[in-house]
Amino acid sequence: MAKGTKLVIVESPSKAKTISKYLGPDYQVLACMGHLRDLPKSTMGVDIEADFAPQYIPMKGKESLIRELKTAAAKADCVYLATDPDREGEAISWHLKELFSLDSHKAKRVTFNEITKKVVLSSIENPRDIDYHLVDAQQARRILDRIVGYQLSPLLWKKIRRGLSAGRVQSVATRLVVEREREIEAFIPKEYWTLDAYLQCVGKPGGFVARYFGETKKRELTSEAEVDRILADIQGREFTIASIKRSEKKRSPTPPFITSTLQQEASRKLNMTPRRTMAIAQQLYEGIEIAGEGSVGLITYMRTDSLRLSEEALRAAKDFILDRYGEGYYAGAPRRYRKKEGAQDAHEAIRPSNVHLDPERIKNNLTKEQYRLYKLIWSRFVACQMADALYDAVQIDTQCSGHVFRAGEQVMKFPGFTAVYEEGRDDDEEEKPGMLPYLDGTERLLAQKTKKEQHFTVPPARYTEATLVKAMEERGVGRPSTYATIVATIQDRDYVLKKDKRLYPTPLGVVVTDLMLERFNDVIDVEFTANMERRLDEVEAGNVQWKQILRDFYAGFHSAMLQAEQALEGKRIKVPEEVSEEICDQCGRNMVVKFGRFGPFLACPGFPECSNTKPIVERMPGRCPKCGSAILKRKSKRGYVFYACERGVECGFMSWDVPTEQDCPQCGQTMFKRSGKGAMKPFCINEQCPNFLPEDKRGYKRRMPKATTETVEQPQEEEAPAKKKTASQKGTKKK
Repeated sequence: MAKGTKLVIVESPSKAKTISKYLGPDYQVLACMGHLRDLPKSTMGVDIEADFAPQYIPMKGKESLIRELKTAAAKADCVYLATDPDREGEAISWHLKELFSLDSHKAKRVTFNEITKKVVLSSIENPRDIDYHLVDAQQARRILDRIVGYQLSPLLWKKIRRGLSAGRVQSVATRLVVEREREIEAFIPKEYWTLDAYLQCVGKPGGFVARYFGETKKRELTSEAEVDRILADIQGREFTIASIKRSEKKRSPTPPFITSTLQQEASRKLNMTPRRTMAIAQQLYEGIEIAGEGSVGLITYMRTDSLRLSEEALRAAKDFILDRYGEGYYAGAPRRYRKKEGAQDAHEAIRPSNVHLDPERIKNNLTKEQYRLYKLIWSRFVACQMADALYDAVQIDTQCSGHVFRAGEQVMKFPGFTAVYEEGRDDDEEEKPGMLPYLDGTERLLAQKTKKEQHFTVPPARYTEATLVKAMEERGVGRPSTYATIVATIQDRDYVLKKDKRLYPTPLGVVVTDLMLERFNDVIDVEFTANMERRLDEVEAGNVQWKQILRDFYAGFHSAMLQAEQALEGKRIKVPEEVSEEICDQCGRNMVVKFGRFGPFLACPGFPECSNTKPIVERMPGRCPKCGSAILKRKSKRGYVFYACERGVECGFMSWDVPTEQDCPQCGQTMFKRSGKGAMKPFCINEQCPNFLPEDKRGYKRRMPKATTETVEQPQEEEAPAKKKTASQKGTKKK
């Protein structure tokens, strides 16, 4: 068969390269680079009066790619639409079919849960038709978001600030952050105390620390007076052992990753944002060049909410564990995990395509980020099929004057799955108790010393990106394909600020949320949004007609819009200004944060009498090696971060390396480290110092990092209408 008689269309070049290797010369594999047809940006593109008819057009800037693919499709005998196996991928395939006017006999739909030779060949041999229920669910979501974005955003422009946007799901995520901040502000700390006794055995070696537990029942100590009464009761008196309980405890492994748990764990352990996690996971799924094997898809599809594992994967995990770790480390039977309530269960859990490709074996073929994420996925999958970890647990209750003091410990007896993987935690690790001596229960004990300590209850922690994803998943807000986009969007639009890994609402985010709560409570109601996601799932299942969802939603939304416009007629809502610590050089006032076309900046509150402005800069640790002044973090016109002396051109110092808090032990100057993620070893940049490290030995592959772009277009959860060009702008373009 001549080359090119069968055309396969995928999203990205790397995916095309991997699949082409498996299919051979009879197939031509091309990449469409995501969506080629979409709603127009300049107008809503949805005819509401014509029962929500969408007006799709070819995307600007992709004309040459469309021509190339259309020509290839016309020449091919059969066109396999092999986009990602989810709603977005199904919609892309449908748009390609419509854009190229392909009939159903010529256009075939194929999907790959993993990009391996066996799965690719099997899928090509068993194509199906486009699933229009999936397409309808994607269309319903897209049009819902377009209606909310294009009708609600202009209202925010008029009443708060131009350029703002609101969305069906991003506004709910912002509301979660705002409400958490208000919980923290309203929190009233409560006092409590702990009392520890350092007990020593009488007449024999051995001692340990026991904490006050209560009398017959557990009791909380709420004041120092209570603690002092207990101390008076036990002063100088012997303790006896009331009970010793010894037991064996088991700890089972966590399930394999789904999208939300992968984003959470990558944030906790690798310090990756959800957006970056999904971008790297996409690369691992589509294919990586492995020495001796060519391009290989390393993981299964990464947008999933299913905990299901294939029988083939379970057998492979068993064989690997038995071979690598021995029979004692295998669970004894395959572990199958129950699907979560409301999960679509369309794809397997995220796992390595080939468990025998362990991370260390292919480390040299991966970038640092690819290696770390692949190792995380591989380890979690292997561990989920391993034996429980076993612990010897001891609990000792001691008694004195009716007061019980308790001590306990757990000692690992058998590591089981923890030999490979342990799940990270969002909260701080608990303090580990000291080792306990072996006691037979007849010992007499004396308190060598006691320690009382005052504590206060703490408010709920602010969300991190990981815990916000977890909160959205638990409440049914968003879906696996949208979590990363939502978290990134609310930060990009200055509704939420990330500081020290925690998410804070900005004054703008608070004002917009309050307006939405007052006028569009349904739109940002968590339960309403979760119910909408369930209705979209019903569309996907074929149980609900997609336009009926739009009709039901629009009736209430349009009424709320009219009422809001009437109630806010002539009103302008002011965003509270954030006061900074920066002092105005001209009049001495504290400058405030304002927003302009290019983002936030500092301005004097005395305008128009004082019109002084400054860029917002971040002070870094260390001192300028030239003049000893402070070092500031800045951005170049092309968006690259660099570090420069606060005196600017007067001093002239700048560096791409990051200043640290450490001083060189030889010359005393500030040490720097290489930019990038992860731990970097500090070095001295003073050429006169014996510790000086030349620039070519600092580990950079190139002088300036290139801006990376994702080849696969991510699903758009929210959007705002494009700003119209002014007459002068149009004229300039024509010239």
